[in-house]
Parts: sequence; C-alpha cells; structure tokens
Amino acid sequence: MSKAKFYITTPIYYPSGNPHIGHCYTTVACDSIARYKRMQGYDVMFLTGTDEHGLKIEQKAKEQGITPKQYVDEIVEIFKKLWKYMNVDYDRYIRTTDDYHVEAVQKIFTALYEKGYIYKGEYSGNYCTPCESFWTDSQLDEDGCCPECHRPVKQAKEEAYFMKMAPFAERLEKLLTETDYLRPKTRATELVNNFIKPGLEDLCVSRNSFKWGIPVPFDKDHVVYVWVDALSNYITALGYDNNAYNDYDKFWPADVHMVAKDIMRFHAITWPAILMALDLPIPKHLAVHGWITFNGQKMSKSLGNVVDPFVLGERYGADAIRYHILREMALGSDSSFSNEIMINRINTDLANGLGNLVSRTVAMVEKYFGGTLPTEREHGEFDDELIAEASSLRDRVDEYVENTQLNNALAEIFKLVSRANKYIDETTPWILGKDESKKARLASVLYNLLDTIRIAATLLSAFMPTTMPLVFEQIGASKEIAVYDNAGEFGKLPLDVTVKKGAAIFPRIDVEKEIDELNEIVKKNAEKAKAAESGEAKSDKPEGVALIGIDDFAKVELRTAKVTACEPVKKSKKLLKLTLDDGSGTRTVASGISQYYKPEELIGHTVIIVANLKPAKLCGVESQGMILAADCADGNVKVIFADDIPAGSKVR
Repeated sequence: MSKAKFYITTPIYYPSGNPHIGHCYTTVACDSIARYKRMQGYDVMFLTGTDEHGLKIEQKAKEQGITPKQYVDEIVEIFKKLWKYMNVDYDRYIRTTDDYHVEAVQKIFTALYEKGYIYKGEYSGNYCTPCESFWTDSQLDEDGCCPECHRPVKQAKEEAYFMKMAPFAERLEKLLTETDYLRPKTRATELVNNFIKPGLEDLCVSRNSFKWGIPVPFDKDHVVYVWVDALSNYITALGYDNNAYNDYDKFWPADVHMVAKDIMRFHAITWPAILMALDLPIPKHLAVHGWITFNGQKMSKSLGNVVDPFVLGERYGADAIRYHILREMALGSDSSFSNEIMINRINTDLANGLGNLVSRTVAMVEKYFGGTLPTEREHGEFDDELIAEASSLRDRVDEYVENTQLNNALAEIFKLVSRANKYIDETTPWILGKDESKKARLASVLYNLLDTIRIAATLLSAFMPTTMPLVFEQIGASKEIAVYDNAGEFGKLPLDVTVKKGAAIFPRIDVEKEIDELNEIVKKNAEKAKAAESGEAKSDKPEGVALIGIDDFAKVELRTAKVTACEPVKKSKKLLKLTLDDGSGTRTVASGISQYYKPEELIGHTVIIVANLKPAKLCGVESQGMILAADCADGNVKVIFADDIPAGSKVR
C-alpha cells in the first residue's frame, strides 16, 4: 500500500541581502509541518528556494562590480547555511536561475500567450523596485508610497506584455469566499474588496528596462516578470514542462503553500489565475501569516532592527529559537519580537517548564531507585487525570498541525508539561520517598511522569528536532518507543525503565545580562544601517575585518598541539573541552564545535592553536587558547588538522 502524499512549500526568498530572523518563520514552520507529516507516515515533499531575478538584483550586483549570478550565488549559500543551522530539512531547493526552471517558465509563458491570455501593450504607472511590484494610484499608501514596504515608488513607462485577469475574476472570488483555500479565511474579504470587486486589472508580466531575468522566448527584448517566474517554481520544481524531475503527477496539487501577508495577493490571486489559464489544479490551501515585528515595525535589515539568527542560535541553540518564533506567531497575525519576550519565553516554557520537568523526574528516579524503576505499581489519586490528558494530546496536536496553527499545537503540548509539573506537587514524591511502604506508589508516580514526558517530547520532536533526542536519552526512551504511533497511547515505556541523567536540556538564562548584550547588538546594527544610508559605511570590506601590519601578526603565537582527551562541557550544548599536549606541557581549551564533532573524532589529532590568547572562563572551564577551524561554504565547521607535524611546532 503506497503512502499518502503531502506537498508543502515556502515562498522562494529574494536574495537581496543576508537573511534575518524575520525570514525564519515561514521556513521553520513548513519544516515543522513536514517533519510532523513524516512522523505520521506521509510521503513528504518540502520545497524551498530562492527567487533570483529582477532589477534590484541587477542593481546590487552592478554596485559591487560583479555579475548578478555571482551576487546571488553568494547570498544563496548564506541562506542554505542558515537553513542548515536552523535544522531545516527540506527535500528540494529550487533556484530560479536553474536551467530546468528557465526552460519550463519559457514554455509556460508561451502557452499563456498562445492561449490568448497574454498580449503586448504599454505600462505606465507606479513601480516599487524593492517589491518588484506595480501599483495603481489608489493602491498606494497615504504617503503615495508602496503599500507593502512603504518606500517611494517610481513612475515607469515601458513596453510590456500583460496577462488578462478579468476572465478569472468570478472563479477567484468563489475560490476565496466559498472554499477553505485561504487560511485564515478573514483575509478573503480584504482581497475581494481591494482587488476583485473594483475590477481585476490586467497583470504586467514582462519588463524590458533591464536584462536580469528569463528571456521571453518569442521576444528577446523582454524578460519574464518576476511573479510569473517565481510563482511557477511550485510546479517546475516537480518537473512540470521539464525533464529534471518527475514528481508533478505524484505531488501536485500542493497541500499547503505558506507565505507572509505581504505576498498574499500574488499567491491568492495571481498564482491561481495562472493555474486556471493553464487548466491546472489549484493548491489545496494557502496559509498566510503575519510579520515578525520589532517595536511595531516589520523586521528589516535596512531598519537595523534585526538580531542575526546565527547570533541567537549561538547563544541559545537553534531549537530554542525555533520554539520561540513558532509559539509566538498566530496564523494571520503579526508577532512582536523583543529580547525580553524571547528570553522570558525560553525561561518560562523551556527552562522552567520542560527542562525542569525532565531534570526533576530523572533526578528522583536516580535518587530513590538508583536510576531503574521497580516493576511494582500502585495506582493513586491524580493519575487518571494526567494519563487522560497525555493520551489525548496527539489528537489535539494533529488537528492544529493539519490547520497550520502551530502556536496552538505547541500550547497544547505545554499544557501537558504544566500539568505534569503540577502532578509532582500533588503527589509529593519527596514525601513518598521517605516511606518504604510507599515505594510502589512512588514508582507509579515517577513512571507516569516519564511516560508523559515521552509523549510530549515525541510530538515536540517535529518542532525541536535536535533537543528531543537528548530528552529521550535521559528518560530511557529508545528510538523504537519514541515514535508517533506510540504517542497516542500511555504506558509504552518499559515498567523497569532506566534513566540517564544528563546536562540541563534548556539552561536558565540570566535575563538582565542577556537583554543588555542583545540590545547592544541591536544598537550597533542600527548605527551601521544609519551609516550605510548616509554613505559613511564601507561596503567593500567584510564586517569586522581590518588591515593589520606584520608587527600585529607577529604578536599572535600559533602552535601545533595534540588532542589527548576530549569531552562535552556539562553546562553547554556547544562546547567541547579539549586537553592538549602543546609540546611543553598540557593545557585545556574550550571550543564551540560540539555540533560538528564528537569527542572521539578529535582525540589523537594534532590541531593548531592560538597559544598566547588570554585565558577565559567558559561555562566553568578555563580555556587557555583557541583552536583554528574554518567556516565552510556548505555550513559546516572544520577543524584544521596538522597530524604530520610534531606537537609544539610553531606555525608561521
């Protein structure tokens, strides 16, 4: 029996600058849904990618003295590195510069032309370069600017091809108002009243004032307008009108397109109209979310209001960031981001809630039973309520995931976490542990807690894929037990389960200290943005890099050292503690490479260290130097080994 199919897509991102935390929501949300569907047994296709054509790209490349392709190649690698860092497990990545996509888009454009939906005319009106969008006078904001990004528009007049939209108006209105295509449905009224009721204007589908785009096959003076080019990716990535893939019949129509509200119009009106013109099925659902806002403003690098997601992930772990943005964003609404909100959410839900539940429970099993529970049990008060809530959790989470309401799914899981913490207070295991005759009752209480954690962590593994395996290891849940099929049933852990105490899953954060440090980063970003706008910033030099003289370099002492021992740092998820023989003695170095290397992979190798770096205490370990490693283009970090050089040799 073949598996049920599930196809989910993000929009393809416009690489006009480095990605920021505002880019992360859609991709992390789609990744979480894709992971959940895989757990349920679906055959999943999760697509993301980059939309790489347009005037803005051409202009930015020219400013840097490189080709547009060189420019987008560099930015795409940063996007891919971010998705890897955020544990995004996509199945396919499409670039609109891919040959197969170019071929298919030209065929689609030609088909629309031959069907009589595309004609040549002249465009005269308002154009927003950053959004690659044309706007009528009535659609501009109160300041006469772009209604999406609120930047000034330019008057554009040029020969162009247009797509007739009026033939699809009635079908589009029914799609938006009479079906559940659009989520949330409240968005339909806005689209119908603003765009369909006044009369759908024909869509400009080509440009001839720049060259960086897919050439119109029958008119080389024109390139295909970005929205026809970009939107077609959802079917070209499956092999529609090309031979690169053969998945169109299998996965189309898509189950979920997820987009932010600023591109809702193109996905709710333009894209369905193109599909209708091609006589192709419409996707089942379009899920529209709001923006991550900062002090009421949309996240934007140009506003200097974004903390780099790499910085956040380095400080708190990618899973904590994934949880925060998913938990805060209600479908259809904006989500306010601030340092305080993020840190308090991590502390309240992850450190005090789940992390505390795991550590308390495991510690009590070790304290009262040496780490392994006896098989004798005694049912008691409060058990039934906890078991019922845990057993029914999966069905509630299933429904919310199915409706792309991930914040509600996570809220349900953490209601169970709160209930389990309350259960500890109700059953008072510390009192039961003092009475030998209550050992069976105590074993029941602790087992109920462990199995509740198993169910919660199994469902959370779609949202926090890196951390939950650490939870399973601590509570004694094997890979065979910690699966979706078992998450709807209580009592799947063996009665004589053995726990294994480990480091805190989510260490509590010092709120005041972190807020001060993050606010300082935001302040520097704002200063940088202001300097860039005034022309004071130098864009031709990598950030943080300054030219030095030979005398400066001579101050750095690089030496080889052999790794004689290596172990994780208990208070950190990122640090490894390396014991090194530097030729003159032994020293300890803490290095943030635990996600790239296991301790045993480093022991015996010779590394290069900065030998005269001032010692620093990191998570309780005094680090006496730094090992050299390289950031690779694929997102990996690789330690530089010098195994054929004796320990203690000077590097120059």
